[in-house]
Amino acid sequence: MIDRRQFSGGLPLALGAFALPARAAGLSESDAASGVRVALERGALAAVALLGRTDGFLGNPQVRIPLPGALEDAAKLLRATGQGRRVDELITAMNRAAEAAVPEAKSLFVSTVKALSVEDALKIVRGGDTAVTEFFAGKTRTPLFERFMPIVTRATEKVKLAERYNAIAARAQGLGLVKGDQANVQRHVTGKALDGLFLMIGEEEKKIRADPLKTGSAILKKVFGG
Repeated sequence: MIDRRQFSGGLPLALGAFALPARAAGLSESDAASGVRVALERGALAAVALLGRTDGFLGNPQVRIPLPGALEDAAKLLRATGQGRRVDELITAMNRAAEAAVPEAKSLFVSTVKALSVEDALKIVRGGDTAVTEFFAGKTRTPLFERFMPIVTRATEKVKLAERYNAIAARAQGLGLVKGDQANVQRHVTGKALDGLFLMIGEEEKKIRADPLKTGSAILKKVFGG
């Protein structure tokens, strides 16, 4: 339960970090929470739309998924021996897999935003430029990993190089030579897909904070407008 006396005294101070106008001091709890919900949903859905399409990952240097580090040396050897097509096929399949998986995040993001409490909203307002990313990562990364994995697996399992790498990496992992998601192409892609998704949510958040008037949203102007 929120102590309204503490809330009313702390809200202007917290919002002040974003250089809000003087009228921000009169914001209600409802307005503050509504503004953050709109910002969250806009940022999340914009990121999903940006990445969940053809070349959303493959054509974006910020989020393009590279080969697992343990495969890099082998890829250089393959290219040197005229087998670069196999490497390119795997890289393309990895990024296409991420593009196919990302739309699965939409419904979870929307439900997460709707369940946002006033306490969560205040943490986000006070949290700075990475607050939205941290919020979504904390609430959704684990369930999204589980949703993404089957899609990524279907998209990459037909690539022979991925299958061969997984077999070799599994043995190397047993010897302690490969660790974590690096030992499996599908886990590597899923983790990187989520990293890219949260990165783009953060980029969208920065845009909203920098120019809330451009959003055309009355509540965003009221909560984040300068």
